[in-house]
Amino acid sequence: MHDSPPTLIDADELQALLDAVPDIVFFVKDHSGRYTHANLTLVRRLGLAKRADVVGRSVDEVFPPKLGSRYAAQDRRVLAGQRIHDQLEMHIFPNRVAGWCLTSKRPLISGERVVGLIGISRDLAQPDGRHPGYDRLRNVLDHLESHFDEPVRMQALADLAGLSLSQLERQFRRVFQLSPQQWLTRLRIEAAMQRLRGPDTIAAIGHACGFTDQSAFARQFKATVGITPRNYRKLHPLGSAEPT
Repeated sequence: MHDSPPTLIDADELQALLDAVPDIVFFVKDHSGRYTHANLTLVRRLGLAKRADVVGRSVDEVFPPKLGSRYAAQDRRVLAGQRIHDQLEMHIFPNRVAGWCLTSKRPLISGERVVGLIGISRDLAQPDGRHPGYDRLRNVLDHLESHFDEPVRMQALADLAGLSLSQLERQFRRVFQLSPQQWLTRLRIEAAMQRLRGPDTIAAIGHACGFTDQSAFARQFKATVGITPRNYRKLHPLGSAEPT
């Protein structure tokens, strides 16, 4: 006698399962971008008391305006049929703690119509220093940290590790949860966030952090942090402390 195939987990069950996971934000939204499901991790990070404070509302209603508009634009892309996979983002929580995560979203389709979206954001953990490939990648990491402000060729990183490009990508993701390019972006954005608390111009900061021009810097910063460098500077005046 054969076992019957497992039934698909519905959104209510998935939400209940992920309520107990503190490093994953889970959500489902309808075709208008309103939350229908949100795990308790998301509720708490929004600084709200209960799930009912989130369900039925849009990102514009639960996030600060500049972040809400950015997330709403991302949702519109997904509701138009696009998938987002492991988008590197920085989230800033109500206690002003900043943390890196990877966000994935996909449309929910009924028949031939998009009826909503489902997504998760996973916090990035510390690199796995016990992984057998860690020591080999240490040279790559040191090189990126020393030269993030310069043009970096992925083939040069692979050569440094004695790996092919595909091997470098696979091993880097296993140890650091990011691709080498994502790690480079992270280093550049972190450096830019620190410099934006100083007196340098935004164009000078972008150049000093390895971006080809100010528009490329502004696009990448907004895609990663959620707001433009100019607006980030307004939120963090000259000499203010770095969120940790």
